[in-house]
Amino acid sequence: MKKLSLIIILFGIIFQTSAQQKIWSLEEAVNYALTNNLSIKQAELTTDLRNEDIIAAKGNRLPSLSANSSESFSFGSSIDNGNVRISRNRNSTNFGVSSSVILFNGFRNLNTVKQAELGHEASILSLEKIKNDISLNVVNYYLNILFNKESVKVAQEQLQISKLQLNRTKQLVAEGVKPKGDLLEAEATLANDEEKLVSAQNSLDLSLLSLAHLLQISPKNFDVQEVKLNISSLTLKYNNTDAVFDKAVAEKPEIKSAELDVENAVLGIDIAKSLYYPTLSLGYNFSTFYGHTQGLPNQSSFMDQFEDNKSHNVNLSLNIPVFNGFKTKSGVSKAAINSRLASYTLDSEKLKLRETIERAYTDAKAALNQYIASEKSVLAQQESFKNAQERFNLGAMTSFDFEQVRSRLVNAQSNFINAKYNFVFKTKLLEFYYGIPIVLE
Repeated sequence: MKKLSLIIILFGIIFQTSAQQKIWSLEEAVNYALTNNLSIKQAELTTDLRNEDIIAAKGNRLPSLSANSSESFSFGSSIDNGNVRISRNRNSTNFGVSSSVILFNGFRNLNTVKQAELGHEASILSLEKIKNDISLNVVNYYLNILFNKESVKVAQEQLQISKLQLNRTKQLVAEGVKPKGDLLEAEATLANDEEKLVSAQNSLDLSLLSLAHLLQISPKNFDVQEVKLNISSLTLKYNNTDAVFDKAVAEKPEIKSAELDVENAVLGIDIAKSLYYPTLSLGYNFSTFYGHTQGLPNQSSFMDQFEDNKSHNVNLSLNIPVFNGFKTKSGVSKAAINSRLASYTLDSEKLKLRETIERAYTDAKAALNQYIASEKSVLAQQESFKNAQERFNLGAMTSFDFEQVRSRLVNAQSNFINAKYNFVFKTKLLEFYYGIPIVLE
């Protein structure tokens, strides 16, 4: 029994440890968001609704069929030919079937089906755009976490340097090489670096919280897999934005959706004009009647009667619109205006896409230049810091001057980290618009 309890406890510890060590890769985060995000689920249901619109629109082209029946019973009396009042009871049964079909209504039903199909296709494109936006947000938040993780490492390294410098300063002060004021400065520097580490850790925690909220999961024990970014080529893949824009304008769902809106608006004009056309419909009706009338048994002059009637009716109707208070004319004008609005919206979406790509391209070029410059700066500041550290340890540099050199190194490291992740995201954004899946290498 004790062995069994021990095994259960061990399994519980292992399970708890594995749960605490859940590390999310970028691919896992993106796939989870695309599968579980509520906005995506809502868009999927909207797509289902648009599909039902297609079914309903196609149904309007089919014949309608209805059946009806009724049962009635009446009782009372009447005066016969002999001026005698007799009692009479009557019950009847009615049953009928009717059907009708529209033969022509200015192609309104046909165009309505086309509109419903375009609406369904547009909802699919809207779903795709939502997925693209969420994927980009996941990548952006993920890179922000990686940036903050590196910032924490820098803060930890600087804190460790401050501790070493404090110990060295204590030794130099004790030996009489440094004044006691340097020891106070070293202690203040250590406290400042401790504060910077806390701030960096808070930024990391907030970035993890943001991604967890985006994934709509609990932030407890949430962490991401660290990725070693390999920036092997410090050049942009594209010399200009034309190739990226041409590819994006042909494939991006927001452009395709705007193009569908233009088609939909043209169909709206045709549907509005269809009200000018006459409507031709064919109808059929079948009915049967069963009736039974019964007089009192002692009234021999009144005979029981039974009726069985059947009828068939076929009708062809033509409805010609003549005047309806300019409603049709106004409807056509509104549809034409909506068509122009849809065309302007398409142009606006293309313009917006070009501006976004050009801005991303400009940002990527700036990020590349900043990355190259900051990398050189880090290398130079590292050498300067090594030299300053040696001089400080020998007592040949004041604490103030040493802190100035160290501050320049910290700033250079921070700028380098920021430039690196900014360059990665901007280049990945350009690749995304070109149709290349986002993968961190």
